[in-house]
Amino acid sequence: MVASSPRPEPMPAATIASPLLVAGNRCGGYCAGTGRKVRSVRRNRAREPVHMRETVVASELDLALVHALQLRPRASWAELAPPLGVTPGTLARRWERLTGAGLAWVYAAPGREFSRTRCSAFVLVRCRPGARGRLAERLAGLREVVTVELTASGSAALLLDVLAPDLPSLTALVLERLERLPGVTGVDTLLTTSLPLEASRWRLRSLDAGQLAALGRAGARPRDPVSSVGLDDVDHALLDVLVRDGRAGFAALAEHTGASPATVRRRLRRLTESGVIVFRCDMADELTGLPVPVTFLGRAPARDVNAVHRTLAALAECRLVAAVTGRDNILVTLWLPGVGDIQRRETALCARLPSLTVTDRIVGLRTVKRMGHLLDQQGRRTGTRSIRPW
Repeated sequence: MVASSPRPEPMPAATIASPLLVAGNRCGGYCAGTGRKVRSVRRNRAREPVHMRETVVASELDLALVHALQLRPRASWAELAPPLGVTPGTLARRWERLTGAGLAWVYAAPGREFSRTRCSAFVLVRCRPGARGRLAERLAGLREVVTVELTASGSAALLLDVLAPDLPSLTALVLERLERLPGVTGVDTLLTTSLPLEASRWRLRSLDAGQLAALGRAGARPRDPVSSVGLDDVDHALLDVLVRDGRAGFAALAEHTGASPATVRRRLRRLTESGVIVFRCDMADELTGLPVPVTFLGRAPARDVNAVHRTLAALAECRLVAAVTGRDNILVTLWLPGVGDIQRRETALCARLPSLTVTDRIVGLRTVKRMGHLLDQQGRRTGTRSIRPW
């Protein structure tokens, strides 16, 4: 079972190199001309071996694989191999290499049912100078705080994504825990009323039209739930595994839960079709080519909000659109190629959406935690602090 301790589960350390770096260099990687993986070892002054980190170069096939898993996160390698033009074994090896390096990962996240029946919010945290790093580390240890981002905005030092089973639980978290943390000088809470676009629908755009057609649709859109879906111990045990590894097999899930593979299959189908969970394939910044996240806060007249949501959600670089409470009623997160694109994108948006007034631009400096997964300064996954918002 998943441990209750907040200690993160470590991931193998690795780096991604520029394609200009040749395989088999002295820092490790693949031995040129042989395809063999080699481990570089040096010794410190005490003559103890120190293993260098493996160098991983992402190829076009790797990018296509990640895009395919965004569309069908739990598809078998045999299903994905024909559209990608390689063998299942090749895909399995590629995926093991990517996940081992922390460059890509699949996991279960709260789905549409959560936003309708439970409570989520974006929280802006202000703090004293010098306290931000310590606060980020402490906040990353809280299960309810699923995402922690250090920002360059003057209005907040940290941007949090918080999930709770209900409004009283969220209120207790903000008033009794977040506001009382040492170094915190202010907290603004923006309750989420709807999510016209959530992160699982963002795409890498590495597949061509033929590959997309061969892969088909990721599946039917889940029906709108009319009430909260009841979860028992078996469901929670499944979720505890899937938030860490969304591609865990039915046999492994059955062993973890003590249920039969057939029962696990039925439960998983119910969880996905009801919108309790959605599977995501996420990746490090190096793979996206969009290393600058910016969150725009803005407001629009109520009569125009839905049209603004649709326009924002159609943008290729848009990762999330949320309707929020407070002075502003729209929150949108874009992933952009560079800092210089922020002003250009805002100008284009305001020209296209004259009823939208942008009130703040929150630029992400570093994401410490994203939906329970801990990231290093390059956005590579280094471990997990599993979430349990259900």
